[in-house]
Amino acid sequence: MAQLFRQMTVCGVGLIGGSLALIARRAGVVGKVVGLGRSQANLDVAVERGMIDLATRDPVEAARGADLIVLAVPIQTMRATLQKMIEHTATDAVITDVGSVKQYVVRELEPLITGQRALVAAHPVAGKEITGAAAADPALFRDRRVILTPSAKSTPAAINKIEQLWNETGACVEMMDAATHDAVLARSSHLPQAVSSVLAAALDTEKIGDKLAVEYGAGGLRDTTRLASSSWEMWRDIFVTNREAIAAALKLYGATFAEFQRAVEAGDVDNVEKIFNRGRAMREKLR
Repeated sequence: MAQLFRQMTVCGVGLIGGSLALIARRAGVVGKVVGLGRSQANLDVAVERGMIDLATRDPVEAARGADLIVLAVPIQTMRATLQKMIEHTATDAVITDVGSVKQYVVRELEPLITGQRALVAAHPVAGKEITGAAAADPALFRDRRVILTPSAKSTPAAINKIEQLWNETGACVEMMDAATHDAVLARSSHLPQAVSSVLAAALDTEKIGDKLAVEYGAGGLRDTTRLASSSWEMWRDIFVTNREAIAAALKLYGATFAEFQRAVEAGDVDNVEKIFNRGRAMREKLR
């Protein structure tokens, strides 16, 4: 494919930003790749792995000449990061992100988009509970969804370029409005994280007599609490910026959990079975 962007600047060269940079560079759809980060050690790993051509901790240096800015930093820091960079980018620069909340991102970033620049908010629905440039994976997005949420500061040309960029990763790209995105992801992604973390917290020091309950857990406990290993820095911003949709998802879960609890307490095996089978049927759809 022909080159889409002359210079791609990735702000936050971690699992998501680093994987995208690695793929884009290998595919030749970007020219120069610049990595902006806080940790020199992580930036050094990104250089060693061939993700970026230049590493810097200076947002002005990172932005200079860039016609693609990828914001892969925590959601609540995106505006401040872009504010330092925007006037130093190319006049036709496209700004995008990889955050899993979209209404907040669009609302915060749109006022900074000036002239011929464009914003195309995006969310790759992929990830692991590990972080950093060392975790970057060129196959991370293959056959995974990437949701674009065009807004008032998006242009057809910019949308097309960002769609082509994500197509190069092997992802399945789809369009969605930001509000729908946030409501859907609150249920499909943010709720599972909350349930996993709260379950792990509930069992943390739980003892029966002198026996620590978690020491007797096997694969089921490990699988169910896997997400509890995730980065708080990232999830803090998600819980804050998508709180209304997450609260609605928690109410949905709470109602079903309460129904299950009442059935167990009442010895209502038929209702326990119904809920159990509903859960199993949903899980089968994910395979």
